[in-house]
Amino acid sequence: MAFAATAGHVLDFDDTFPDGVTHVSATCAPAALMLAAEHGLALRTALDAYAEGYEAMAGLADASHPALYDGGWHPTAVCGPVGAAVAAARLLELTDEERANAIALALLRTGGARGAFGSDGKAIQVGAAAAAGVRAALLARGGAKVNERALTGPVGFEEVFGARLPPGGDAGGRPAIERAWIKLHPSCLGTHSPIEAAARLRAENGEWGGTPPLRVTVHPTARRAAHLDLAGDGLEAKFSIPYCVAHTLIHGPPRRRDFEAVKPPVLELSRQIDVEVDASLPEFGAVLDAEGRELKRIAAPSGSPERPISANELASKVEDLAGAALEGVLDDLDAPAAGALDAAGLTGQRVR
Repeated sequence: MAFAATAGHVLDFDDTFPDGVTHVSATCAPAALMLAAEHGLALRTALDAYAEGYEAMAGLADASHPALYDGGWHPTAVCGPVGAAVAAARLLELTDEERANAIALALLRTGGARGAFGSDGKAIQVGAAAAAGVRAALLARGGAKVNERALTGPVGFEEVFGARLPPGGDAGGRPAIERAWIKLHPSCLGTHSPIEAAARLRAENGEWGGTPPLRVTVHPTARRAAHLDLAGDGLEAKFSIPYCVAHTLIHGPPRRRDFEAVKPPVLELSRQIDVEVDASLPEFGAVLDAEGRELKRIAAPSGSPERPISANELASKVEDLAGAALEGVLDDLDAPAAGALDAAGLTGQRVR
């Protein structure tokens, strides 16, 4: 379980729920798929459990934003156990009381800091969150119980994390899944508007030939996410606005393979790109300027809920990630969920 969830997040190319800055599928999808496969259930059943877990996790992230992020927590790792627990509770057919205890147990296993961004620790703590949620459901089925004070008491989950449990357990209004951000770039969400601004500039003028320095202005939330400047390796580059902008100006928007290692010319240009914050900007918008002259402004990049990607763009992303391995996997939803694991190369992985 932990391996599958870690693998799903390690490229930073998974979907994001922007209202809580959370990668919901990273924990809910492997929890639902692997548990359904272990119990011989159909893919349709796994998807239903995934959807329920998605809404529960997104609801917690939404209610707790921006407190979790501002507090230095990694919301996916903090909220992920709940999504996995709810998905598992549905598949295990827990009673309402058992489900409530599963969620409570999951909340007691939350954690993960933003300081792990740009390192292996980010994906590993997400994998641990998925595993914790499934174990919480199994423990609840076995009779484990948690008193309400562990969640809402003076030293409970809400007070310790500065988080809030959502009323009713969902995100409210439009379903959270409809507000998901499907990434077009395998890098931190905070780099996407800067990448698009640089891509538009490059499309008009060719490879950047202007005089540095350049300046990128983003919202404080985006800056907290993409908090690194000088990238030491490919993982750090995913969280560096200067590096991602420099790569786009020289080579075009980065793709998955472009983060295998840092490129010296890109790194050199990145040293001449400054980052500033402006709370008046959209949370994931950006402005690119040079010598006080605005060059490009992006309110919301492609892939965001305001600008959904096309079916062709989504198909291109899936092909870049998996080639033809997943072709036809969703054609028969009544097929065993284990078949999807086989297609994804996860045969033999265990829930526990």
